[in-house]
Amino acid sequence: MTCADVRLELLGYERRRLAGELERTLRAHLQACPACAREDAAEEALTELLEQRLPQYPASFALKRRLAEQWPVAPAPRRRGGRQAWRAIVAALAVALGLLIGAAVYYRGLAPRGGESALGMVAEAVNDHLRILASQQPLEVEGGGLDQVRTWFEGRLDFAPMVRFAGDDEFPLQGAAVGYFLDRKAAVFVFHRRLHTISLLVFRADGLPWPTADVQPMGALFAQATASRGFNVLLWTNGPLGYALVSDVEMTELWRLGAKLAGV
Repeated sequence: MTCADVRLELLGYERRRLAGELERTLRAHLQACPACAREDAAEEALTELLEQRLPQYPASFALKRRLAEQWPVAPAPRRRGGRQAWRAIVAALAVALGLLIGAAVYYRGLAPRGGESALGMVAEAVNDHLRILASQQPLEVEGGGLDQVRTWFEGRLDFAPMVRFAGDDEFPLQGAAVGYFLDRKAAVFVFHRRLHTISLLVFRADGLPWPTADVQPMGALFAQATASRGFNVLLWTNGPLGYALVSDVEMTELWRLGAKLAGV
């Protein structure tokens, strides 16, 4: 299995949904590949962060009562003949199937799907940022300046990450690592703003559904600014490369860093 294949199966592996040869092959790859093993550990930490540490809010009594009032009351059962009973069963199954299809369409419309919409790209960028926050060792190369980071990336990516901003007193560059964005490798640069971590993901832009609405000029470039799960996100392209900037800093500060990265 390649590293890309492993990353796509990690969630199923962690939830013990894989079996047979696939599970054994993936486990062997994790034992032999330090990069994928770190990704697996980061995924486990992210799962713990999202499922165990975030607060859970039970439904209020008022909400339960409203749902109960709207739920259809089943009619009292009546004895039927064989044909009438069969017709009732068919009708009930048709209603149930309609409800299931409607619910599936509704929730599919609500949920962001990675790679199918710009919303999915935002969700992926936030997930990658959360992995960095949850990882005990998020950086594979620390300090040393932008030239050292560029040299370190050579041979580790199938593209050259074009980043000209080397950091400054306002947004110091902490280091970098190799990550993944959806189905492709990404260069991960980590900046800081006071106590806040800022992730910059650089990856090949081809084949992704880049946003065309609500984009704003950022120097000679155009970026979309949005928020998701308490984080601000900037998305933009520059030639063949795509960029995602994510942090919990104020959007005005994130936009200021984006302008520096864009060479404004």
